[in-house]
Amino acid sequence: MFRPLTRAWRGLLPSKALLSMRGTSRGARGNTNPINKVAVVTGSTNGIGFAIARRLAQDGAHVVVSSRKQENVDQAVATLQGEGLSVTGTMCHVGKAEDRERLVATAVKLHGGVDILISNAAVNPFFGNLIDVTEEVWDKILDINVKATALLTKAVVPEMAKRGGGSIVIVSSVAAYSPFPSLGAYNVSKTALLGLTKNLAIELAQWNVRVNCLAPGLMKTSFSRMLWENQEREESIKAAMLIKRIGKPEDCAGIVSFLCSEDANYITGETVVVAGGVLSHL
Repeated sequence: MFRPLTRAWRGLLPSKALLSMRGTSRGARGNTNPINKVAVVTGSTNGIGFAIARRLAQDGAHVVVSSRKQENVDQAVATLQGEGLSVTGTMCHVGKAEDRERLVATAVKLHGGVDILISNAAVNPFFGNLIDVTEEVWDKILDINVKATALLTKAVVPEMAKRGGGSIVIVSSVAAYSPFPSLGAYNVSKTALLGLTKNLAIELAQWNVRVNCLAPGLMKTSFSRMLWENQEREESIKAAMLIKRIGKPEDCAGIVSFLCSEDANYITGETVVVAGGVLSHL
């Protein structure tokens, strides 16, 4: 029976033998990773977005990272370029039309187009009862978490169509299915993204643009710190999971790279839940 090489065996094999085996395992299909594809990733200077940007670049894509603060962009780019990855970046507040336009224009100017969009930027400015959410907070959450994703998609689709198609992954949350306590408006916005994915997949198929959705569970990021930094609360959360740990951003990255690869070229309109076995049904 064939078993993947362990690191110990890899160390015993000469580099030429490893290259030969890798080529054989790919067979006639060739490499199906997003080699030389141009990927734009929003909210990608830390957490899940950063892990996705790193993985796409590791798998051969030219990645444009972005976030609201230039210093965060500069730090992320320096880190990933220091790892030998093809990464550039620009500041982008996804709620601002001029920033969205600049983000797409940057990718086109540097790399000639856009093949992949990962819409990950999100906000949650309120923690409390849903009934207490103000109109101002509703506007901010829906503008950034839902409307900006739709408008950024609108901006990239013409560039994807020029290149014969593309792949869009919208980052939702398992909270779309199983709401997080005291995050009602955020939960609602993430549920809306499931519907946005379905609708966009139907409309964009004519241009060979696939649209899928990632629904992460609770991940150890600064964004979700309020949910897991209390040890008692963390233990309670882990007890509800089949996989008894809180996720890491890297747990999301591989599935996104897959969804953007040719291996997934018959998948569109779907949501993949990466949540350690948390119940995920509407």
